[in-house]
Amino acid sequence: MLDDAIKAITQLFAAPLRAVLWKSVGLALALIVVVGIVLERLIVHLVDAGSASAEATFGAPVHWPVNAVAWLLSIAAGLGIIVGSVMLMPVVTAMVGSFFADQIADEVEREHYPADPPGKAVPLWLALWEGVKTALLALVVYLCAAPLLLFAGFGAVVFFLATAYVLGREYFELAAMRLRPRAEAKALRRRNAAMVYVGGLFIAAFVSIPIVNLATPLFAMAFMVHLHKRLSKA
Repeated sequence: MLDDAIKAITQLFAAPLRAVLWKSVGLALALIVVVGIVLERLIVHLVDAGSASAEATFGAPVHWPVNAVAWLLSIAAGLGIIVGSVMLMPVVTAMVGSFFADQIADEVEREHYPADPPGKAVPLWLALWEGVKTALLALVVYLCAAPLLLFAGFGAVVFFLATAYVLGREYFELAAMRLRPRAEAKALRRRNAAMVYVGGLFIAAFVSIPIVNLATPLFAMAFMVHLHKRLSKA
């Protein structure tokens, strides 16, 4: 499996995948910016509404204290958005990966498995549906795990393990569905759940590296194509 990871990393910056890399990075950044702007606007609205309500209830004497609290909350919210954007990278990755999965898999198969029958592109609507489901699952898991961040290292471990499960599952099934029906791909993943999860740990490690994690869709899809090929021959 380490060999699969090395092959995937080596191919990331190869000329045929370079355009996909930049498109993937651009889309990931755009999604993060949109999410950040929406959250910032929502928080500002809530802070302004709370300030107005407090002043209406207690009168002019609380104007300055309320403004001071609102200012502190805005700063805290800004920092929270930055941290939240980093933590939501696996969710963004799940969405971005669904757009470029087949382009990445095509190139990996052409480079490393030219003698094998080529995979068939997963319909875009199906890839997007899988990406949306995975993103929502990741979001629910992370919201449930967020309180555990209060326990320092334990929360980080939970996030890491959850990311391994969510992304390992999505990318393996996207790779498998190129060569077998959807139900069969899911059954293969369940039969090899331990191996797929270990593969997900490699992806979770990659997505944990700032900046580098913008290339996660390329690494994850290439890696899972290799893993699927090995499990298919087992």
